[in-house]
Amino acid sequence: MSIRLIAIDVDDTLLNSKGEILPSTISAIKEAVSQGIKIVLCTGRPLVGISHFLQQLGLFGDDQYVITYNGAVIETIAGRVIAKHLVDNDHYRQMTKFGQQHKIPFNVLDEDGTIYTADLDVNAITVVQAWENSAGILIRKPDELPADFQITKGLFVGNEKLLDAIEPLVKENFSQDLYVVRAARNFLELMHPGVNKGQALKDLATNLKFDAHEVMALGDEGNDIAMFDYAGTAISMGNGSDLAKKHADFVTGTNDEDGLADAIKKYVLE
Repeated sequence: MSIRLIAIDVDDTLLNSKGEILPSTISAIKEAVSQGIKIVLCTGRPLVGISHFLQQLGLFGDDQYVITYNGAVIETIAGRVIAKHLVDNDHYRQMTKFGQQHKIPFNVLDEDGTIYTADLDVNAITVVQAWENSAGILIRKPDELPADFQITKGLFVGNEKLLDAIEPLVKENFSQDLYVVRAARNFLELMHPGVNKGQALKDLATNLKFDAHEVMALGDEGNDIAMFDYAGTAISMGNGSDLAKKHADFVTGTNDEDGLADAIKKYVLE
């Protein structure tokens, strides 16, 4: 049976190394859409952080879908929420305390895409993160927020060496209660235990009455592996991590070499 849904990671998959969508990618995606194939962007970003890319791709409305916050929210491009799984206030406080104790920059996103941090010295990566997501940054301690304040995800951020060193301790402290994933070399993310891109993709496909073998997933990092494990066809970008490539069925070209367009043409359009 042919592919009916293509799930696409955003950073370093849909986007090239300059943070842009290649013309070949736009052309291939529009051709797939014209054939009735669903294109679902699956990202750690909020909807507002990918809206300009959706416009470039000609994707809009209440019958097109996105998976945001690495699977914490499934929604239509028009903003209608299909499902969401948030992290409670107690775990938010625990994460914040851990970051302060170990001097690891930390921030969280609420379901509107706003970034909150208790760090008075805001890390540069958090600033870039806010800019990429068209989001504000609010410096707030947990006690300054409502007692029922919930988050889509928490992020320990910093240079690769810093996160390499702290990742085992983060997993030791939190992985029993939360989903912990290295989303990129500068991001170590914590979410609701039932959240990952693969589960969200499965839930959306089921909602649309698609089988796994009708789904193709493309990505490049550890947070894409759950998608790969679900989808009938899993494709890693040539610039993907070694771990992502091990979980993929095929490896295409890099995000600077028309890799995404080539994969869509080869496995969907031909």
